[in-house]
Amino acid sequence: MDIKRIGSLPSRRGPEEYFTGVVRIDAPFSGSGTLSGGTVTFEPGARTAWHIHPRGQTLLVTAGFGRVQREGGPIEEIRPGDVVWFEPGEKHWHGAAPDCAMTHIAIAEIAGGSAVTWMEKVTDHQYGA
Repeated sequence: MDIKRIGSLPSRRGPEEYFTGVVRIDAPFSGSGTLSGGTVTFEPGARTAWHIHPRGQTLLVTAGFGRVQREGGPIEEIRPGDVVWFEPGEKHWHGAAPDCAMTHIAIAEIAGGSAVTWMEKVTDHQYGA
């Protein structure tokens, strides 16, 4: 058993090349080299760039109000208690609503040494701002 205490790792800002707006990542974790995850908080209007996960991704929404979209699909609203699954290789983005922050726990399996492939940023038009 390995317990990682909250605050044992500092919060970090989401890198600008992968996120639009203010994003904070807390409690990042990996499990035996096969899982990657963390608690991610998006300020209003903040979002990820388009990206894919080789083995899919699960989001557990814990607070606020957000948006998700898979390529070619409509923007969907997400709220606390919602669980979102993205299929392996499914191009998508996720983030906060324009006027409300959102927090989720993101979990993805690692394949070939990586859990994510980042792509272009989501434009304001794509976000629906």
